[in-house]
Amino acid sequence: MKVVTLEPSVADARTHAQVYDALSEDLIQGQIPPLMSVSLRTLAQRYGVSPMPVREAVRRLIAEKALELQPENKRLRVPHLTEHRLLQLMKARQWVESELAYLAAPRVDAELIQRLKDDDDTLMKALATGDVTAYMQANHDFHFCIYAHADADLLYDMARTLWLQAGPFMRVVFARMGTVHLPKDHHQDMIAAFERGDAEAVRASMAADVHEGMELMLDALRSQSEPDKKRRRAGK
Repeated sequence: MKVVTLEPSVADARTHAQVYDALSEDLIQGQIPPLMSVSLRTLAQRYGVSPMPVREAVRRLIAEKALELQPENKRLRVPHLTEHRLLQLMKARQWVESELAYLAAPRVDAELIQRLKDDDDTLMKALATGDVTAYMQANHDFHFCIYAHADADLLYDMARTLWLQAGPFMRVVFARMGTVHLPKDHHQDMIAAFERGDAEAVRASMAADVHEGMELMLDALRSQSEPDKKRRRAGK
């Protein structure tokens, strides 16, 4: 969680942007669990600001489908993720993020490659220790370091919106499974492809990385829905 500290002289627009960025980061990192109700007042206290900038940030996040307003109590929550929606997110992420990686390939230099290696080292240590929080942060840093170098603002914003919707569920799934049970990490293959200047291999590695992570979420969602179906049938 990031506490937003602001000087009185900071313009309202900047305040709104900082709150939006902080709340978005918490959603991407899964710090707000799915279906947990929160109020504007609670979020304002979380970020150390008045409710007004939180209200503006929330409006944007509702439009991006990262949050929803519950009509019965006017409280906010991360929307439920259905299998149908998850499949759409999987396809969208695979296309957008692999394209960003492909576009970034010609712009990669030695400094960026070293940063990716450092991020992946941090990620692998998190895998070894089962540290979900460190894994989530390192994985996000690795991906968006690449996307920032694609020079494709529209696609970058699309990727960020998709992560806003997937992040809370990604954390729940990985926390339940334990990061040590994650499938093969494709980051090393991606780094090697960047070093070779092989943009097509970079694209393929990113697509495979996204697919495996989303498949984990899909398997978890399906296994979770089976007991619910059985309970509903038993109640008839």
